[in-house]
Amino acid sequence: MRVGAAALAGGIFGVAGTLCFLLAFGTDYWLVASDDCDPHPWPTPTPLAGGNDTKIQPVEAVSVSPSPLTLHHEGFFWRCVFQVEPTTHAVLATLFTNQPESKVCIPGYLFPLPVALGQVPHPSYDPTAVFRGFWTVLIIIGLVLALSGGFLLVCGVPFISYKLHKLGGAFLIAAACLFLSVLLLYVLWMEAVDVKRYILQERGEMCPKVQVSVLYGLSFMVAAAGVPLELVSGLVFMLVGRALHASK
Repeated sequence: MRVGAAALAGGIFGVAGTLCFLLAFGTDYWLVASDDCDPHPWPTPTPLAGGNDTKIQPVEAVSVSPSPLTLHHEGFFWRCVFQVEPTTHAVLATLFTNQPESKVCIPGYLFPLPVALGQVPHPSYDPTAVFRGFWTVLIIIGLVLALSGGFLLVCGVPFISYKLHKLGGAFLIAAACLFLSVLLLYVLWMEAVDVKRYILQERGEMCPKVQVSVLYGLSFMVAAAGVPLELVSGLVFMLVGRALHASK
């Protein structure tokens, strides 16, 4: 009876953790950022008609609305950019389905490091290839292990196979460890790399005093929530497999 209750609890934790991993992998909200880059040039002084002096023409006071914010959100598959009002919260704006038609998305398979907009490979992005490759491989293998562990446990429960319970639990623990490594690599990238330059890319030359706000998105938070769930599920099924083996 206790073994069955433990297996049920482990299954609930495992399903919840795997769903978190799938949601984090399939959504594009790992990185959420905003900037106020306004590439339009300032007006220049106009020369006087009769000499070499210049005179700045008086400008009537007008109410100028603040420049819109450029929002960025991206994940494993897509990198998207669009503009919103300055008072809009970055995280909430990326979740609304009625986003403007000006929203532009490009493939982001090489996330979390720079996606080349010009020539490929971009010379300034080459040193990041190893880090980027590790991030991509770890998240895919972790997701495969989580799904494989769940499949083994579904097959093992009807036949009360302690070997499948142990193997499925080991797969879930390995998936949790891999996703934890993904999160640590992502945090390292966010804290150690010049994320401001990555966000602006070519636009940074036009806006030397731009303010960039970078946030951890909801996809990152969902993946972080899935790690302890998957880890607990794997440990529970390892113990269940051990109990089943001892009872025989």
